[in-house]
Amino acid sequence: MLQITYNNIKTVIVMPAYNAAATLEATLKDIPQEFHKDIILVDDCSKDNTVELAKKLGITVIEHEKNTGYGGNQKTCYKAALERGADVIIMLHPDYQYDSRLIPFFIGFLMTGVCDVMLGSRIRTRRETLDSGMPLYKYLFNRMLTITENFILGQNLGDFHSGFRVYKRQVLEKIPYEINSDDFVFDSQFLAQAAYFNFKIADAPVPCRYFKEASSINLPRSMRYGLLTLYTMLQYMLQKFKFANFKIFKPKNS
Repeated sequence: MLQITYNNIKTVIVMPAYNAAATLEATLKDIPQEFHKDIILVDDCSKDNTVELAKKLGITVIEHEKNTGYGGNQKTCYKAALERGADVIIMLHPDYQYDSRLIPFFIGFLMTGVCDVMLGSRIRTRRETLDSGMPLYKYLFNRMLTITENFILGQNLGDFHSGFRVYKRQVLEKIPYEINSDDFVFDSQFLAQAAYFNFKIADAPVPCRYFKEASSINLPRSMRYGLLTLYTMLQYMLQKFKFANFKIFKPKNS
């Protein structure tokens, strides 16, 4: 595999985890060896042995005292990565759904100045995505939301809802992600903020795997997530055209 190295770049991988014991080791084995020294797993009160396994595998573990939700978990992840002095932060779900061997290539897009944010797109073709096991209703929701988000945010992404994301440090330093939702809509808010602050966002295809142990939200929660994502788009438009002001679009420390 082509190796892309940047000797002066500090990378930190963060994993927001909840009941990830069944897939954590496989996820770790996929990650190129040179990135193993700085991996942080934030456990959101898992009911399985995620914490014990992560420690056994040599991963730095942060344990929440109470369940904070997916967005709340990411807030802890990013705070820890910044405190470690990360120049590049890789957010990767520990559910073995994404092909993390592509991490060096994603970092390359950032370090060459092409992008500030890179997403792993699970949707290269409809057939490939459905063959990977993505439920049809998730595929349809993804397509409808992604088309809407592209239009409103002025982007051209293939998948706005990926759990494989790579950020430059400056993105996390400017976006006030701490006041975002603690639920799944955190991701939608974050990308709306990145677009609002004119960060360069792009994606590249990433083979994905759907299976029983891979994390997934059910239909009712997917519908709630979709509605909250649309509400975030409404907020973006109102803010952009100066009809309203929302705290999530106020730069951090301003």
